[in-house]
Amino acid sequence: MSVSHILVVDDEPDIRELVKEILEDEQYRVSVAANGAEARQARMERRPDLVLLDIWMPDIDGISLLKEWRQSDEPAPPVVVMSGHGTVETAVEATRLGAYDFLEKPLSMAKLLLTIRHALDDYHLRRENLGLRRHLRPLNRPLGRSQAMETLRDQAEKVAQTDAWVLLTGEPGVGKRLLARLIHNLSGRREADFIEVGVATIVPANAVMELFGEERGGQVRYGLLEQANGGILFLNEVADMDLDLQARLASALQGQSFVRLGGAGAVEIDIRVIASSHKDLLEEVRRGRFREDLYYLLNVVPIAVPPLRRHREDITELLSYYVDFFVNSDALPYRAFSVAAQNRLRNYDWPGNVRELKSIVHRLLILGAGETIDVDEVDAVLGTQPPVAQGGGFNFDLPLRQAREQFEKAYIEHQLRNAEGNVSQVAKAAGIERTHLYRKMKALGINPKEGGQQ
Repeated sequence: MSVSHILVVDDEPDIRELVKEILEDEQYRVSVAANGAEARQARMERRPDLVLLDIWMPDIDGISLLKEWRQSDEPAPPVVVMSGHGTVETAVEATRLGAYDFLEKPLSMAKLLLTIRHALDDYHLRRENLGLRRHLRPLNRPLGRSQAMETLRDQAEKVAQTDAWVLLTGEPGVGKRLLARLIHNLSGRREADFIEVGVATIVPANAVMELFGEERGGQVRYGLLEQANGGILFLNEVADMDLDLQARLASALQGQSFVRLGGAGAVEIDIRVIASSHKDLLEEVRRGRFREDLYYLLNVVPIAVPPLRRHREDITELLSYYVDFFVNSDALPYRAFSVAAQNRLRNYDWPGNVRELKSIVHRLLILGAGETIDVDEVDAVLGTQPPVAQGGGFNFDLPLRQAREQFEKAYIEHQLRNAEGNVSQVAKAAGIERTHLYRKMKALGINPKEGGQQ
């Protein structure tokens, strides 16, 4: 299980050592600093999970340090400010700058420990919520009663009980991120952070700084590796990483240490790695596009996530789940799939896997009407019905629902072009709420910036 690291900054040696001993008895890892300069150095050497910060010190006051740190580290670890000569104004200023709490000296150790526990719980919860907002993740484990999914969950539960590194493979949209989350939630590192590196989304020019952090002008920016210290680093679609960055990452993971960009001293880390790829990494190694040493570091326990077409019997359960989810999350009217519609979807190949199924359910709930989703609607969204006639006209032989969908798409794109992408103007012209318009555009695959397909 991950142990939280606390930095104690206080110029009084008796208080500093007493707090250190008490916190170590509570199984925390503790660093100490006697002044502002030592505090800066301690934060550079190792990223703390919480800081206990005295106000009055010989070189720089705690309020100034708090201002400095808030500018350089986001999301910042919590800071609990301590003072024996504090005023109401000082407490207000510390709180305004983001301090979690303000404690007066002499310290009540019972209150100190309770404050630390609450601050750490709040910090981890905020980071977890940030991750969930970035990636809408309605499920906490892969759904399905098929043998394929039973086997997958069993593999995840077994590997979670170890600290072994895992390589998840499978087509895009099968749920590799969800499985990585499940392993984290079942592991001994569940209380620590789950840090995802979307390899394909990192700008190459910033990749080293994003992963390894930076030291500049006495300030430190913690990279993703350091943010994952004590927890799990998820390298999503790791095959998209360029060879130079692969070499640097392999060295850091092998030695569990690295040097920040612009830094001098090595930063020690303790992380577990889960990687994913829809590509055959061994074939990428053979072609010279992926480093062999990094491949063997990551491929300790390989787990293959099956495509949806390999466990079609789970489609009915997935449809039901996502209907309920979008009804609750988007306040959409409830609609049930007819048996014929379910049968059509069970016999579809699902090139986009579960991600595609989720998108189709969302679209049907937004655009459709009536209590039942029938097979004609399904055919329309799957593209098995005749297309719109060329030359700007419409095919009047289409089912009503498909014709309406195609008209709405053409209408919204036309309005977006006229409004030069201004969604508020389009909503006003169409006479609908802007939030409802956004839902329609998402379901229809319209990018408001381009007025066309995403």
